[in-house]
Amino acid sequence: MSDAKKPWGGRFEHTPSRFLDEFGASLPVDKRMWAEDITGSIAHARMLARQGVISEADADAIEEGLSEIYREIRDGHFDFDVADEDIHMAIERALTERIGPAGGRLHTARSRNDQVALDTRMYAKRMARELAEALAAVRATLASLAESHADVVMPGYTHLQKAQPVLFAHHMLAYFWMLARDATRVRHAYEAADIMPLGSAALAGTTFPVDRRFVADRLGFAEVTANSLDSVSDRDFLLDLTYACTVTMVHLSRLCEELIMWSSEEFGFVTMDDAYSTGSSIMPQKKNPDFAELTRGKTGRVVGDLVGLLTVLKGLPLAYNKDMQEDKEGAFDAIDTTLDCLTVVEGMLATMRVNAERMLAGAHGGFMAATDLADHLVGAGMPFREAHEVIGKLVLSCEREGRTLQDLSAEEFAAVHPALGPDVTGVVDVRAVVERRVSEGGTGPASVAAQLDGARDELAASSAWLAGLGG
Repeated sequence: MSDAKKPWGGRFEHTPSRFLDEFGASLPVDKRMWAEDITGSIAHARMLARQGVISEADADAIEEGLSEIYREIRDGHFDFDVADEDIHMAIERALTERIGPAGGRLHTARSRNDQVALDTRMYAKRMARELAEALAAVRATLASLAESHADVVMPGYTHLQKAQPVLFAHHMLAYFWMLARDATRVRHAYEAADIMPLGSAALAGTTFPVDRRFVADRLGFAEVTANSLDSVSDRDFLLDLTYACTVTMVHLSRLCEELIMWSSEEFGFVTMDDAYSTGSSIMPQKKNPDFAELTRGKTGRVVGDLVGLLTVLKGLPLAYNKDMQEDKEGAFDAIDTTLDCLTVVEGMLATMRVNAERMLAGAHGGFMAATDLADHLVGAGMPFREAHEVIGKLVLSCEREGRTLQDLSAEEFAAVHPALGPDVTGVVDVRAVVERRVSEGGTGPASVAAQLDGARDELAASSAWLAGLGG
């Protein structure tokens, strides 16, 4: 591209070399916002004509030309040139080449500063919606797993040591509520992006009689920004969305860590579907949970994307600075990675086999009824700390003898303390241990059933919010 074609070349005797064009270009990254750029430009042109700033004939020509470019990009027939710097100039150049001077009038009352802020907000809204849909799909699968395995008992852990038996459904619903909070964060990020910046121009507004609220209504924004300086320099909405992705990935990583452990021979709690496993190039017997491991590994990338964006923004004076061109690559990577991982995790969960007998067998180890025995003594009038010591000594004795609490007879229990009467053998039954957890939010069957009702309500509310966004 020659110097004369630079949109800002009039003030310069020399312009950057091809290398510097490529170094400074954001087109390879921001060209994915082509649809937002064209849609925003058409709304801007229509507003300019409505306000008498340009003619209706020019606005018609601009819309027709932009619609043609839209179809070409959509169908893969548009030639991008890195010398265009960014998606905004690539489209404006192509438009002016096609319709002549009318194309040059499109940029009236607009700067690339507020234009890129508009495109990025529109793109963030679209991606937030996709993230919300993907999160809903994973939550629906978790709820389905909980419902279809409602009576499966498994060991619960603290410090990765067996602690108390829980329902597998309870464990799945724990991740459901984690991802429900992620969905709330995504919704807040959508709302943060849903404010229209166009009309702020470079930093101080414009001398033309623009109607910002007309553009906001046409583009589906809830409100317009309040301050032109803030409008062009604000990327909080992108931070919000990247943060939502980061926490989502942390939650997916925790889930995948458990799936990796549970699918090992040592646990055997679940069997991953072959479609979500890979083999070894040397060991014929291997079946590796590679996609769970990749999700766990990709979490580090998304955490890095958030740190990168925070670091870009942390020292910038008002208003726009070229540093802000670096806001998109990491954010886009975080969004793409999170969407991919949500798809992978949903598929893994939907296709894995739950090995109920292996889980129940695991729940018999680790003296997981010990707390219930202590509670039984408390019910007989013993202070809890004393009961804790009595049962702790019993566990130590069993451990030395290689026995479980379920191996002891009623007589052996009674020999430990008279309050451990003939009915105590029922106290240590693992299913009974689970059923006694009657507190709200606990692992008892009635509590888990109530959680499932709440999960269905939460999914319905999410669906209603998504439906309310319209097309």
